[in-house]
Formats: sequence, C-alpha cells, structure tokens
Amino acid sequence: MKKYFNKCMMLLLAGVLFNSCESTLDINESPTAATVDVVNPNLLLAGAIQAPRTQFEVTSNRLGSVMMNQWAGDINNVTGGFQDEFRLNITSNFYGSMWTNLYLGMGTYQTIIDNPSDAFNNHKAISRILKSYYFQYLVDLYGDLPYSQALQFGNTLTPTYDDAKTVYRALITDIDLAIETLNNSSNYIAVGSEDTVFSGDLAGWIRLANTLKLRILLRQSELAGTDAETASYITAQIAALDMNFITTNATLNPGYEVAVGKQNPFWNNLGQDAAGVDTFNNDFFVPSDYMAEFLKGTATENGIATGVADPRLTRLFEPIPAGLVGAGEVVGVIQGAENSVAPPELSELGPGLLKGGTQDSYLFTAAESYFLQAEAVQRGWFSGNAQALFESGITASFDILGIPGSAAGYITASQNTNLIGWNGSANKIEAIMTQKWIALCGYNSIDSWIDYTKTGFPDVPLSIIAEQPNRPNRLLYPTVEYSTNSANVPNQATSDAFSTKIFWDVN
Repeated sequence: MKKYFNKCMMLLLAGVLFNSCESTLDINESPTAATVDVVNPNLLLAGAIQAPRTQFEVTSNRLGSVMMNQWAGDINNVTGGFQDEFRLNITSNFYGSMWTNLYLGMGTYQTIIDNPSDAFNNHKAISRILKSYYFQYLVDLYGDLPYSQALQFGNTLTPTYDDAKTVYRALITDIDLAIETLNNSSNYIAVGSEDTVFSGDLAGWIRLANTLKLRILLRQSELAGTDAETASYITAQIAALDMNFITTNATLNPGYEVAVGKQNPFWNNLGQDAAGVDTFNNDFFVPSDYMAEFLKGTATENGIATGVADPRLTRLFEPIPAGLVGAGEVVGVIQGAENSVAPPELSELGPGLLKGGTQDSYLFTAAESYFLQAEAVQRGWFSGNAQALFESGITASFDILGIPGSAAGYITASQNTNLIGWNGSANKIEAIMTQKWIALCGYNSIDSWIDYTKTGFPDVPLSIIAEQPNRPNRLLYPTVEYSTNSANVPNQATSDAFSTKIFWDVN
C-alpha cells in the first residue's frame, strides 16, 4: 500500500499552507515549507473533509446507479459504455479506484487523530466520525481490510488485514469516543470555518455521528436474526444510542467556484466544465428504462406498474427537448440494449441533481436518516412511528430535488400501492428500501446496492446482457494491492465476487 500513503502525504501537504476555502480547493498547490509534524489539525481539517469527495460523489454514485438499474449509457452516441458493469465482469481491475482513492482520501484524518495535543480533540472527533463514515463503505464493499495498521504513511507500508466484523466494532468505538469528546467540547480549541460541513456547530456533528452509528448497526440487522452474539451486541448499542439524528441535509461546501479545479466534483464530472461546456458524462449518463418507467408508474421490463406518477422523475432526469422525438417525456434505455433498438432520443440527468458548479456536496441526506429510522422502528429496535418516518423520508427526498410542494400529493396517491406506499405494501422493509432507492439516486446510490445486498430489495432486474444470474456480493481487492501489499492481501478468484459475502450478509 505504499502508493496510497505517498499520495496521501502529497494531498495533505498540498492543502496545509492556507486555511481559506479557496486554498482547500487548490489541491495541486506545491508546498514550500510545511510538514506533517508542524501543521495543526485546524489547518488540515478543511482539506481532509474534501479529500474523498470526488471519489465518493462521482465513482461510487456511478457504480451504485448502474448496479441498481437507475442509470444507463447513451448508446446512440457512445459504443461500449458500461459493458463491464452490465455484463457483471467483476475482476481485480473493476473499480479499483474505489479502494485506492478512499484510502488516499482518509490519510489526513489519521494525521489529525494522531496529533499529540489534546487541545485539538474537537478536530480529532470530527476526523474519527469521517474516518468511520468512509471505512464503513470499504468494509461493505470489500470485507476484511487493513484498518489497525492503515493510514500510517511511511511507518507501515504493508499493513495487515483486519477481520471485517472487528473493524465494524472499532468504528462504533471511534464514534462513541467522538461523541463523548464533542459533548465536552468546551475543554478544547473551538472549531471554526475549517469545518465546511457545520461551520463549527458541533451539535451537528453529534447528530451526524448518531445517524452514522445507526446505519452501521442496521447494516447488521439481518445477521442479528441468526447470530446471538451480534443480536446481544446490537441490543446493548441501541439501548445506549442517542436518538438525536439529523433532520436536515448534512452538506459540505468549501467554497466551490465556477473555475478550473474549484467546482463541485459531481457537477464538474457530470455537468459542465468551468467554461460552461457539457462534459462527456453529462452527455453519456442517461436514465435506465427501468427507472424511468417505474417512476412514471407504467409497466417496467419485469412487469411492475405502480400506476402512480412520481413527480421526482423530471427532477432526476430531463425530459426530451421540444422538436425531438419523445419531446416532453423522460426516455431511458434498457441496460445492455443495442443502439438498433434504443429510442432515438434519450434523456439526461436532471436539474434536481445538476444544480451548478457551486452546488453543495451531500455527506448525509435527511431522507436517508429518516429511512434508517423507519427501518429501525419497523424491525422493533426502538419505539416510534415507522410510517411517519417513512413518509418524512419521502418528503425530504422531494425537498432535496427542489419540489417540496409535491410530496404530500404523491404520498396520498401512493398510500395504498405496493412497493411505494405504506398501507399498500405487505413487506414494509421492501417499501422502505424501494423509496430509499429513489431518494438516494444520484446522491448516494452505492448505499442502495449495499442495501440490496443486505435485504434483496428493491428487486430490480439485471442488465439484459448480464453474464451472471445475480449481482455480486462484493468487489475484489484491486490489482495495486497485490503488487504493493502481496504478503497480506487474501488470494481471490474472480468467482469470489459472487460466492463470498460480507460478514453481515446472510441472505
């Protein structure tokens, strides 16, 4: 893993000289004097918060959206796009940047945590929360991985692998330590503008930490049904859990500008460049036919027709412009279809996702928080009104897409409909996961794939050219890990992506 740590050091040093939002975005600026040993955490935090965002917002979203049949490629203009994803050709080269760049992006968190001064404990607490946030996804996607010896820069170039379940428990311990610290924040140096999420409001970080803790515990909910030790552990953790969760979107914005290297990463990759020219991905990413038809309420390729038109459709995807075939409609393409059978015009990503170069990034949405709470109540983990939480999740999804006034009508119209309405769905967990699948599209789509791996919901079809009968359970360790940490990385065959599971996956 030497490459990870060397690159982490470069990212770290590139951002430590200045504490302004502008310098946070200038990640290629050359250092002149600063070293890790002399840089205080308050100068590191803004850059540390930003470091993993491009990987997470762009690559993770792309993988989740394609795996969960939300997005497809414009096959009318591009040949061969998404072929590995559609065929389920999972190898050690498949999305290897997920592993490499998330480790890279977390390097500065450990530097802050390891700072010897207790005066910066508030900054350390925020770093522990963020480190736990991203490590959860690494475990969810890869299983066992380097944790206890990871992120040590040049001190440990070949870290050992830790058991995934053990890492999960360590994440909870770190979150608890962070919450305890923040509850005593007055003892330490205050956090200010370097906090590009809550602007120094540490109560916001506590709410986010509680919500993250709930997500980590809920990921193990199916395992708890078959494993007594896990059930006992979760029962104790839930009993001690502060039910103070996020109710508004936890966003970050270090000062995005419409300028080269300073735009919001999602917009910069899927919207327009700083000169206002559409990016390749803006033209290439289109809705899948399944997602478009499902939200229209009309029959999908696997025969599902809810009969309820979802107003979020035209916020997630743009209708075809006037004067073209299909004008006024959102038109998608079946994943894996050839261009000879594709509609002549295809929609692109819509204004609810692509808002501009200065748009916020989303660390945790209110919709996800409400759906997590609804799931926890429905599973009997704590008391509450699962239906009200479910409907709050839907409302928050409408809010983030810019159509808050439409939520109530949709909830009423869908109330008695299977899959999308509370009263009409016999399987409430399936309904929660289906609405969460819609709400996370383009915001945190990778979580929908992980939810599917956990629950089997929503049961969306595979690409028509899939070469496997089921989605993979996990990703494979990347090629770079075999070349830089060969003594520790477990040996895997290509089939392991489908035959081995993450520890919490019992379905």
